[in-house]
Amino acid sequence: MNAGIIGISKYIPPKRVSNADYEKVFDTSDEWIRTRTGIENRHIAETEETSDLAYNAAKQAIENAGITPQQIGMILVATVTQDQNFPSVACQIQERLGITGCAAMDISAACSGFIYATTIAKQFIESNSYDYILVVGVEKLSKIVDWEDRNTAVLFGDGASAAIIGRVSEGRGILSFELGADGTGGKHLYLDQQNHIFMNGREVFKFAVRQMGESAVNVLEKAGLTKDDCDYLVPHQANIRIMEAARERLGLPEEKMSKTIHNYGNTSAASIGISIVDDLQAGKIKDDDIVVLVGFGGGLTWGALAIKWGK
Repeated sequence: MNAGIIGISKYIPPKRVSNADYEKVFDTSDEWIRTRTGIENRHIAETEETSDLAYNAAKQAIENAGITPQQIGMILVATVTQDQNFPSVACQIQERLGITGCAAMDISAACSGFIYATTIAKQFIESNSYDYILVVGVEKLSKIVDWEDRNTAVLFGDGASAAIIGRVSEGRGILSFELGADGTGGKHLYLDQQNHIFMNGREVFKFAVRQMGESAVNVLEKAGLTKDDCDYLVPHQANIRIMEAARERLGLPEEKMSKTIHNYGNTSAASIGISIVDDLQAGKIKDDDIVVLVGFGGGLTWGALAIKWGK
């Protein structure tokens, strides 16, 4: 039996920061940010740490899946903004969830992290190593943003999403995956000596526009499907123009692509899970839909999943 997502949730910190708020701080405008990125608002964690965001999302995902914390055999947390280098966020939330003895580790693949972690979880579920795995994508990017750099400061937000991966009914679940990286592109997007995000926007944009569409097509082909079989696309919410390029590559109408970037900005590893939660609540993803998840991030990394939705 395939592994699939049997429960999913999100946690968004309460403080909302609009483009209008940034107009007061930076030499920028709401129109400039919206037209170039699609972002209107983002949320900032003021007192909460990364592990707090992760814990809140994880607790709700466990409830959503209808399991108990003790049934979880492994915790995988995708993040590049840990509270500290060690112990891992995975170990921190293990303690808070009251789980004893399960495997726990963090995964560093930047904005591709949720795809990477879910793909790793799939292997452990399908090899019958564990019954349930908790996957969390979480970032507190506000603590590594360069608040002097208006070009990057306006892009990022904080948040968390969490999914329970387990066995699903025949024919459903994760049908195929693609993971990849190009370390030669690491110089275009990295954490600098001042602990700030550095991004060569032009180079990252070129890479992402090419890779997102390519990976989305590849993952469908690996599942024995074509573009015509895709019912819904959930791209990493980084930039509306990059997202649109992936949608056009699949030949999908606008309403068949997830768009939550206007509410949350770029939340890195959290973004795909957050989008899925909002889309499920809005009825945009239904049982037996073929859903493609695709992301890219620092590394440079990329990843995609083709899923037949449902338990």
